[in-house]
Amino acid sequence: METAGENRFDSASGQIGEQAGSAGSERELHRAHTLYLIAALIAIIFWSTSFVGTKIAYASFPPLTLGAARFAIASVILGAILLLRREFTRPAPKDLGMMALSGLLGTTVYFALENIGVQLTTASSAALIVASYPAVTALLEFFFYRTRISWMRGTGIAMAVFGVYRISGGSAGEGGTHELTGNLLLIAAGFVFAIYNFATRKVVGRYSMVTVSFYQTIAGTIAFIPLALTETRQWQVPTAESMGMLLYLGVFCSVAAFMLYNFGLRGLTAGTAMALMNLVPIIGVALSIGLLGESLRTDHWIGGAIVIAGVILSVRERPQKKG
Repeated sequence: METAGENRFDSASGQIGEQAGSAGSERELHRAHTLYLIAALIAIIFWSTSFVGTKIAYASFPPLTLGAARFAIASVILGAILLLRREFTRPAPKDLGMMALSGLLGTTVYFALENIGVQLTTASSAALIVASYPAVTALLEFFFYRTRISWMRGTGIAMAVFGVYRISGGSAGEGGTHELTGNLLLIAAGFVFAIYNFATRKVVGRYSMVTVSFYQTIAGTIAFIPLALTETRQWQVPTAESMGMLLYLGVFCSVAAFMLYNFGLRGLTAGTAMALMNLVPIIGVALSIGLLGESLRTDHWIGGAIVIAGVILSVRERPQKKG
């Protein structure tokens, strides 16, 4: 026969057990969230180093050749991942065509513009201009999808555009015509990047991201080959440092960063992920100064700060469609 004291003891023991289980579950969730956060941060560090890595690789590789070689390496690695995971599928012809189109935009056109732009301008300018791309995407969403833009998003987009103007505005006088041309090519790349995102949305929900990226990269690499052949007179035996940078760009910046970032997105909100992306220009500029000896002009400091602040405002609210 149980006494009242025994009942109270059993009840208390159960509560303690539940509390212990709840605490253990919270610790596991915290550890998982930390892991997702670390994965995303490592991806962002890889992407931040790509501007400096590209500059170093130019010692042996001209820009279009570098793009073709980088994504040829990425294609092989992505194909191997699909085979190992037994996820190799053949998309429907319509979807395959959309993947090829988005790959042409996001791989060939975008990186041709970016690589030539980075060659002509500084790595720090490139990092700051690329920071404005989320705001450019939000602006094109308004024109293509008729999304409403709140005053906060509108202010953020305007700030980002003005910040890019400040970064590029002083280039003609202080950095020369070449730097201005490089900055303009990077700005054009931002619009291509936005259109690439819109095209990718049409197929990304039906296939894994690795599958989509594989076919996009294959299409982009094939289209890069004739562009690279226009630079045959500039080809030379690569140095060990340039070859190392090529492998780094292909393996870590093109594949590992993508895989890590997508893993991080499993446990991070869209707002957190976008906030982390604002670290790219900060880390990129720091590396450009530390490793390449670049210096920032006043326009860079002011423009970069305005771009980052504008992007933060432009992505804080999710756009809503009309009607």
